[in-house]
Amino acid sequence: MTQFLDLRIQPVGGGLATAVSINQGTSISNYAGLSLSDLLDSIQGRHVLIASHGFNVNRGDGIDCLSNWESLLQLPQPYSAFVGLLWPGDSVWAHGLDYPDEPKVADEAGKLAAAFIDAHFHGAASISFASHSLGARVVLETISQLSLPVRRLILMAPAIDDNCLTTEFQAVAAKVGAISVLASMEDSVLSEAFPLGNLIAGILAAGHPWWHAALGHCGPIKPWPANFQAPFELPDDWKFKHSNYLQIDKPQPGPLTLPVDVPPQSTPPPTSNGWQEAFSSAFASTRFR
Repeated sequence: MTQFLDLRIQPVGGGLATAVSINQGTSISNYAGLSLSDLLDSIQGRHVLIASHGFNVNRGDGIDCLSNWESLLQLPQPYSAFVGLLWPGDSVWAHGLDYPDEPKVADEAGKLAAAFIDAHFHGAASISFASHSLGARVVLETISQLSLPVRRLILMAPAIDDNCLTTEFQAVAAKVGAISVLASMEDSVLSEAFPLGNLIAGILAAGHPWWHAALGHCGPIKPWPANFQAPFELPDDWKFKHSNYLQIDKPQPGPLTLPVDVPPQSTPPPTSNGWQEAFSSAFASTRFR
């Protein structure tokens, strides 16, 4: 079963917890408590990947998508461990991705997670992070507060400014061994809702010094951090949407043959059902190594 650090108070909506709960499960129906000692035993001496979902995701959906994604990962065994990170990204969801309240909740979630990880994950061989959407801010803030080193950072469709790695989170970028991003120009949530989703969007336009695209739409603006790993932009013909990265489809009857890293723009899209989440997990597995 997938192990989780749970930062929520309520299953749907609600605020941020005051302490981290440790649980395991593959759905809300079998979601149950896990002892701290069992969690620590599972990560002892292993390379740990901690992954966060994005905005507007309740507890049940977070369990579903992250446990499904874990099942698709191809991490080196028995030397790796996966831990999901649940946070109340649906607590203030209302208008868009970039209102002041959503980043505030994500930032506070990151601080809470960092304190727990610093206190308990010393026995891990290494710590890495992956995220989807606004979960990027959660893990970036977590890393900013951590004393422990971070080996890999994988940001999928990050709903955060495209210059964040060289401005707001420049110090965070410098703390990580290697940074990877998955971005799609076909992500309409990030191309439309993100730059227009703040209160003063009506007076801003592309080219204005206060206007920024999303990191998960166009990728990071240059100069890139020295530890940034390209390529990052998914082929336009793949029509990769915001929800595709962690979507859930019926299990495949057989193995999928997919690129394990970002292919050239001319690459045709796979045709098998469920290939999108299979690709994002293959990409994360490759960049995690």
